[in-house]
Amino acid sequence: MLLKEYRICMPLTVDEYKIGQLYMISKHSHEQSDRGEGVEVVQNEPFEDPHHGNGQFTEKRVYLNSKLPSWARAVVPKIFYVTEKAWNYYPYTITEYTCSFLPKFSIHIETKYEDNKGSNDSIFDNEAKDLEREVCFIDIACDEIPERYYKESEDPKHFKSEKTGRGQLREGWRENHQPIMCSYKLVTVKFEVWGLQTRVEQFVHKVVRDILLIGHRQAFAWVDEWYDMTMDDVREYEKNMHEQTNIKVCNQHSSPVDDIESHAQTST
Repeated sequence: MLLKEYRICMPLTVDEYKIGQLYMISKHSHEQSDRGEGVEVVQNEPFEDPHHGNGQFTEKRVYLNSKLPSWARAVVPKIFYVTEKAWNYYPYTITEYTCSFLPKFSIHIETKYEDNKGSNDSIFDNEAKDLEREVCFIDIACDEIPERYYKESEDPKHFKSEKTGRGQLREGWRENHQPIMCSYKLVTVKFEVWGLQTRVEQFVHKVVRDILLIGHRQAFAWVDEWYDMTMDDVREYEKNMHEQTNIKVCNQHSSPVDDIESHAQTST
């Protein structure tokens, strides 16, 4: 098990980011869904928890075979997906990733959002007070992203919002920028297979970090697209994007479950 805490600051408020996050996830999923890969939304509906209250439950299938390293592609079926289940009780969310083909693999993410610059060192005291973990700050303006994902229009150092006047962030922007909020993410990666555990867990954390960096850069760079939306507006946008994305992804898969189960049985 490898546990890390990521802190990603944004030039937004927590209330603003509630809309921006939903918009970004839907648009990003649609953009990334091509050639039968991407995100299929299986379920998206209101959910009530006795402790956390009203929220939204989402289940997705994330198809990503071509994004795996070569050593992993050699041992997984051609049509390979990870199941994502998310419980959104904003400003607190839980996300879990599992794979039926790899039963000893899982990712568990707990997220909390606060209007500060990542200065709350006790935010996960109830969840992981005594657990050793590395704290990693992610800077949306200054941290490097993989070259293939770079777009100047999504670079916070160059982008400036017409609707908010925010942007063109410079090194050290987190110290004085207002408004500012932080997304705190407690990420646990497990791959309990002897000989591969460390390698896989480290690789997964690298992927998680890249995704967090790219996604949060996009959420800010697209702010003028979502800033005037209400929650009803963004839920309608989310619904439309999910329908379009499902068509793009599902048309490529006649029966992914059968393919994976068949591969698993053959391997066994």
